[in-house]
Amino acid sequence: MKNELSPQDIAQYRHNGFLVVEDFLSPDELDFWRTALDEAVANRNGNKMPDRKEVYGKGDDADKSYYDNVFDQLINLWQDNDKIKQIMVDERLGKMAAQLSGADGIRIWHDQALIKKPWANPTSWHLDTPYWSFSDRRALSIWVALDDATYENGCLFFIPGSYLQTTFENPGIGKNMGAIFTTYPEFKTTKAVAAPIKAGSCSFHNGLTIHGAHANMTPGYRRAMTCAYMPDGSTFNGIQNILNDDAFSSLKIGDVLNNNDQNPLIYHKNQ
Repeated sequence: MKNELSPQDIAQYRHNGFLVVEDFLSPDELDFWRTALDEAVANRNGNKMPDRKEVYGKGDDADKSYYDNVFDQLINLWQDNDKIKQIMVDERLGKMAAQLSGADGIRIWHDQALIKKPWANPTSWHLDTPYWSFSDRRALSIWVALDDATYENGCLFFIPGSYLQTTFENPGIGKNMGAIFTTYPEFKTTKAVAAPIKAGSCSFHNGLTIHGAHANMTPGYRRAMTCAYMPDGSTFNGIQNILNDDAFSSLKIGDVLNNNDQNPLIYHKNQ
């Protein structure tokens, strides 16, 4: 694993709100991640969450008929697959996330497999953090390509620097690729940056960076394994998101989200 970040890498991430790391995984690691993902997905039998078919809460205002053909999304595979857990709790991942974000400690918010099927719809421009149960401008995700992510099959695109001005207001996500620019018209004329990457490479992006993906215009799959990271010490904002009903009902706004069974601490600079 290429887990050493240079000062230039960190500066680039903080300027643009995203960073590509080429050849992140070794060939053997890539094989292991692929095997783990395929096994974990097969064992889920179509369930998005470890214990239920759909995510918790009232949903994300997405058009279900459209987004069922954007990608298959399976969340918190680390909770019911030992191989995925081994991958996700790796301290090296947490350290990279901490270095990029400036957080002292990093917790897993949730992992997710994102599988764009052949001929799948585009992923509209959107933000991540406004969906989550905490509001921290440092929150970020890693996105690891398990197949080549190309212009043709749905690589990511980013609006550089957007995370410095976006807010926790959630404009939602739907069929209209450019709907987010109604909320953020200042970025409507900004040139997007494509991030086609080879299998085994990865990108990090801030949860407030505007990003999206092409349609899959090929007969092949585009598999990615991702993880959303929460800075240690983040507090509950009242949104349910991936919290189960018991966890959600036990929290009040302002409570620290530090349940290691739900959100394990995978790195802290003082430990």
